[in-house]
Amino acid sequence: MIMLALSRKRDESLVIDNNIEVTILDIRGDQVKIGISAPKEIPIYRKEVYLQIQEANKQAMETTSAEELKKIF
Repeated sequence: MIMLALSRKRDESLVIDNNIEVTILDIRGDQVKIGISAPKEIPIYRKEVYLQIQEANKQAMETTSAEELKKIF
């Protein structure tokens, strides 16, 4: 994976994969407010939420696997 670092000013945007637009809405101190326009079928999460979802899915898979094995034996 690579990272592209860009400089943007307020009201400037960038486009990802022809259908996702990220716009800088406001800059105050060390906070940047962004807006994301994307098709409804593309999920958009804050990273900390995404990581929680991934962990919950991993735990669910482990639990489901154990329960399935118990049914077999």
